[in-house]
Amino acid sequence: MSSSVAEDTYRFDPADQALVRDPYPTYRRLQAIPGLHAAAGGYHVATRHLDCRQVLASPAFGQGNFIRNIQLFYGPDFDVLGQSSYRWLSEVFLMQDPPHHTRLRKLVSFALTPKRIADMAPRIQALQDGLVDAWLAKGGTGDVVYDLAYPLPVLVMFDLLGVEESERTPDAMAKLTRAIAEAFLVFETRVLNAEELALANRQMDYLYEYFGALFDRRKADPRDDLTSALASVRDESGDALSHREMVTIVIAMFGAGFETTAHLISNGLYTLQRYPEQWALLVANPALATGVVEEVLRFESSLQATYRTALEDTLVDGTYVKGGERVLCIVAAANRDPSMFPEPDRFDITRKDVRIQSFGGGIHHCIGQALARLEGRIAFETLARRLPGIAVKLDSPPWRPGFLFRGLSTLPATTLEIAHR
Repeated sequence: MSSSVAEDTYRFDPADQALVRDPYPTYRRLQAIPGLHAAAGGYHVATRHLDCRQVLASPAFGQGNFIRNIQLFYGPDFDVLGQSSYRWLSEVFLMQDPPHHTRLRKLVSFALTPKRIADMAPRIQALQDGLVDAWLAKGGTGDVVYDLAYPLPVLVMFDLLGVEESERTPDAMAKLTRAIAEAFLVFETRVLNAEELALANRQMDYLYEYFGALFDRRKADPRDDLTSALASVRDESGDALSHREMVTIVIAMFGAGFETTAHLISNGLYTLQRYPEQWALLVANPALATGVVEEVLRFESSLQATYRTALEDTLVDGTYVKGGERVLCIVAAANRDPSMFPEPDRFDITRKDVRIQSFGGGIHHCIGQALARLEGRIAFETLARRLPGIAVKLDSPPWRPGFLFRGLSTLPATTLEIAHR
């Protein structure tokens, strides 16, 4: 038993671009050494499935003191709540512990019901078919990321939130998705430079203005959408969400709803084409799309890691984690843990009992995972059925520079064979 982080010479550094390009050899190396590991930022790192599951599910871990956690990166004099982007992050329920987390999550769950999500399936199918139609209309050539992957979850979120059709122009969509991506820089496991932080703050101010105006319209003219549901939801005691709470929640849902789902689709198509026998299996039987979603989430997770803070002194795999110390759970490593998954580096869309950790665990598990899975299933099923001859560029894939969200910057493709609907 060790009273400190496992002894190894490698100090995990999420800013290492070699790690970003191909993190899996490093994950395997760390998994071979018992205990937690040291990171360049002074926190612990968990890579094993059981260790990540313990940290993510245990009530001994939570989000902890948000201001202190951010000041661990920036220093004790950093004005955390004086930054629009970090103030928003501090107020999102996924970054809070009970009782605040419990209250907000319960109210959101009253509005984001399983039925509301299930009822969206026909509309998601129509949106996906529309994107394929547009792809074919321009010759079956383009960029998977920007033509097929990004637009679907954005349009789905527009539908879910009740954004007017007149606001769904390419320019408006691009402005909104760019604002989310740049504001969400605060999720990265590093210090932002002055220019990045100023940009994140400006974009967060824009997002509050945009979604705040949407809530104002829905209060005056309620409809059958999530925005109206959030504006009217009450619990048994009559408790409701404040205007700022509603806007904060919707920004988080929109960001999570498009960023990780878009990368699920593009990472998935890229990986399927890296293993052509798996793509052939899906083309022959598009009903395998449900398994594709789970295996892509396991093999090439768009979310690589998530933090937790020890709320009390806790032992994890022989390592003592003191109260207040942070643990970075690398769920992408846990998803390839050889003690949990036979042949973990083999991509197999027929794999059974895929117990992934890409959606977190415990009370903080992703509230939108059912929607992400639904979008992914429809996307892969439709692409296999309608674009069986699509061929993506496999050489030197340009992975985005950030560590936390793994996705391709671009994925050129052309279509060699077209199927009818």
